[in-house]
Amino acid sequence: MNEIEIGRGKRGTRAYSLDDIAIVPSRRTRDPQDVSVSWQIDAFQFGAPIIGAPMDSVMSPRTAIMLGQLGGLGVLNLEGLWTRYEDPEPVLAEIASLEAETSGNFNPAVTQRLQELYAAPIQPELITARLAEVRESGVVVAGSLTPQRTQEHYKTVVDAGVDLFVIRGTTVSAEHVSQNQEPLNLKQFIYELDVPVIVGGVAGYTPALHLMRTGAAGVLVGFGGAATGANRQATGIHVPMATAISDVAAARRDYIEESGGRYVHVIADGGMGYGGSVVKAFAMGADAVMLGTALARAEEAPGRGWHWGLEATHPDMPRGDRVHVGSVGPLQEILYGPSHHTNGTSNLVGALRRSMATTGYSDLKEFQRVEVIVSPYQAR
Repeated sequence: MNEIEIGRGKRGTRAYSLDDIAIVPSRRTRDPQDVSVSWQIDAFQFGAPIIGAPMDSVMSPRTAIMLGQLGGLGVLNLEGLWTRYEDPEPVLAEIASLEAETSGNFNPAVTQRLQELYAAPIQPELITARLAEVRESGVVVAGSLTPQRTQEHYKTVVDAGVDLFVIRGTTVSAEHVSQNQEPLNLKQFIYELDVPVIVGGVAGYTPALHLMRTGAAGVLVGFGGAATGANRQATGIHVPMATAISDVAAARRDYIEESGGRYVHVIADGGMGYGGSVVKAFAMGADAVMLGTALARAEEAPGRGWHWGLEATHPDMPRGDRVHVGSVGPLQEILYGPSHHTNGTSNLVGALRRSMATTGYSDLKEFQRVEVIVSPYQAR
């Protein structure tokens, strides 16, 4: 019913971003302290449904441990600087010091330097060492590889004792076709693996349903790195997050019936730099959110106020930029407050609690049923 005529030869579906919708209070209210924001995937329980995106500007072993101790889940980028350099701190400092254009953050010289720095080979022993460091802290251990690198490094990751395995790419399908190399058979891979797998991104009903049929424990919705990505400009590919989450949540609903009750978690990934967007992701049907920009603003973030993803470092087709996000405060404050900002950059969990309480819902599964309206946001 949202299909419109673009021209005589093409029709398309109208889609909505998280900024285009708003939550409607329509029932009783609750005390925010009576609201539960806990989340469980497989055997792992978390106090908050917050996942740190596997991006070098967001998650280091130290910040992954901190996030885990604060009730969330930190995911290490196992193709990043922490597995390419014994000591990545000088490299991170150099990236933060690279000059930006006066008109913005986008400088070809910065992209070229990122490509050079990420050309260093991945060292399997460093994958083992970084994951071991997180494991020693007692928090849940999670690491991420792209589909292209999974077959090369997954045994090292599993042998290191990872609890959750994340396969994250710009767009991931269950039916990748290649005439040049043997593609990763996701269904066989997940079946043979002894740990739960989260896989994505995906932004539509049908590809999400196919990924759920592979046996994945969770599906990432979106293309990741929204604040740093230039995928729409470079390739023309983009789906607004509100519609994407809703479509994938519908696939989850139908897969439950198809599979006889198997539940696959929907994890929104990208486009949620502020508390209001995080809240609306759950309203559209997400079980958890994977945050990049919001956590890159933490004082402890390895990016030192800058933010970038693997898309920005691709040797042939970079589809992202290093962007300046600044620093808001400690990670604890960004998640739980107390906030000193009115723009939704801190106390993200508190914002979720308050919205759930204001609309009368006691847990996240109930909150997915909250009423929403289409109300495009106007900047004040």
